[in-house]
Amino acid sequence: MENHPAYKIFIVDDDTFLLNMYSLKFSKNNYEVNTAQNAAEALRKIKDGYLPDIIILDIIMPGMDGLELLHQFRKDKLVPNATIVLLTNQSDASDIEKAKALGVNGYIVKATTVPSEVVDNITAIHKTATQS
Repeated sequence: MENHPAYKIFIVDDDTFLLNMYSLKFSKNNYEVNTAQNAAEALRKIKDGYLPDIIILDIIMPGMDGLELLHQFRKDKLVPNATIVLLTNQSDASDIEKAKALGVNGYIVKATTVPSEVVDNITAIHKTATQS
């Protein structure tokens, strides 16, 4: 476990249990955590001036899904410097392709990754994204 500055991480997922669990995991790893339970709430926080270093999006959410939210972020250039990672149970090639086309930095399938690996993977993805 390496030490890093307290990155601001924004987790967007409609599953309260997962939000709480990942918030705790990232907090324990020196991340400053903010959450939203849907895309509309996430968009409002970003438009109100919250600028996270890392954004984690679920794809399947009520209303606007994570891919639509990512499209909105890109279209309106809302978070140009944030590392964006999709953390989802969607493993369809078409979803992965859409995410790549929208310039996502990483794609993690929840079902095949334990929470501590998610923290490590996201830390590594952010490190890679900020070095390029």
